[in-house]
Amino acid sequence: MSQYDLIVIGAGPGGYVCAIRAAQLGLKTAVVEGRDTLGGTCLNVGCIPSKALLHATHSLHEAEENFAKMGLQTGPVQVDWAKMQEYKQSVIEGNTKGIEFLFKKNKVDWIKGWATIPAPGRVQVGDTTYETRNIVIASGSEPSALPGIEIDEETVVTSTGALALAALPKSMVVIGAGVIGLELGSVYARLGAAVTVVEYLDAVTPGMDGEVQKTFQRLLSRQGMKFVMGAAVQSVAKGKDGQTVSYKLRKNDKEDSVTADVVLVATGRRPFTEGLGLDRLGVTLTPRGQIAVNGQWATNVQGVFAIGDATPGPMLAHKAEDEGMAVAEVIAGQHGHVNYDVIPGVIYTHPEVASVGKTEEQLKDEGRAYKVGKFSFMGNGRAKAVFAGDGFVKLIVDKETDRILGCHLIGPGAGDLIHEICVAMEFGAAAEDVARTCHAHPTFSEAVREAALACGDGAIHA
Repeated sequence: MSQYDLIVIGAGPGGYVCAIRAAQLGLKTAVVEGRDTLGGTCLNVGCIPSKALLHATHSLHEAEENFAKMGLQTGPVQVDWAKMQEYKQSVIEGNTKGIEFLFKKNKVDWIKGWATIPAPGRVQVGDTTYETRNIVIASGSEPSALPGIEIDEETVVTSTGALALAALPKSMVVIGAGVIGLELGSVYARLGAAVTVVEYLDAVTPGMDGEVQKTFQRLLSRQGMKFVMGAAVQSVAKGKDGQTVSYKLRKNDKEDSVTADVVLVATGRRPFTEGLGLDRLGVTLTPRGQIAVNGQWATNVQGVFAIGDATPGPMLAHKAEDEGMAVAEVIAGQHGHVNYDVIPGVIYTHPEVASVGKTEEQLKDEGRAYKVGKFSFMGNGRAKAVFAGDGFVKLIVDKETDRILGCHLIGPGAGDLIHEICVAMEFGAAAEDVARTCHAHPTFSEAVREAALACGDGAIHA
């Protein structure tokens, strides 16, 4: 029987990072993964392929809308969907093979197959049982569907099917105005589809800053996406003319419907723990089906840990990665730590949206005194030069101490700009610290500095 210090179940961002970190710390480590490739949902059918399509379609938008403005004369741009899919697949393969290389470099064993845990210290894959001192469950999540809606991944799809449609649709209904729905909806809107988003709540991207939500919806609407808010989906019916989504408006119970070639069900994700044998093992789950863990990512079963989407908290690849490194350090006898107050969130549409820390709504609920510094990208020379003046940086700080409590951006490069504030918050910085730090000109990052200045005497370029 093979013996390991650690077996990680799942080779997504949390699992493979955990395994590599454990190997760096001297632990004999293996990863069990049932896919033919490493990287989990993120690298295979999630984060990476969606970003490839977002990049391709943003390039299309630039060619159609902005090239002529810059004196770049081209003929009509043609979309070769099959070629775009090949490009997407090449991006996936480059990343997944990169994980294979890292496993070999760090002497991490890849056990191919699907795992079950028959007992503490035992992991079974097929007919083979492996012995291990510790187990980390990093099994990730899967799309959650609405009751009564049949997913065929052809005309009624989850994010997985939406990444690999056989042909470009002329119309699409997106059920759910969260991150996944808006990213993929914007992809197909740029490719010429009439996209309608049907959302149960009254605002897009639930939980984000209210001002960002309103601006974000307005900008996406300007790009051609339509929104039906406060609508409870009742059914999806397949017909000769397409798929009809019936819904009821919550404010007045009025019933209506919309028909499209493809329906994307983007109503969130749920932990994927099927087949692990958690019931038999006695692992405690939360009411939402997540694996309950303590501050050291340990379950109630000795030697069994869990991280990432299978556990409570935001379902973000980088959250899982941080937990993977931390739990590996705990198992190795070190002190692993994750600062859950400084985990950024990013939406990779155009413009991008990013946030970290508290929103105004949260601080009002807490009764905490705060002040806001805000700066529009219309005042940023670099943004205006590249037709990206929409959006703003919003910095929220403690009214008395000036310590940064949160930041919310919508604009060019928001997903990269947010990390300046993440580092600042990690070190307990004040807005004045950011404001007094020299920022290169001309860069998008100057907008962050201007927002910090706006928390004091005022921005310079506003």
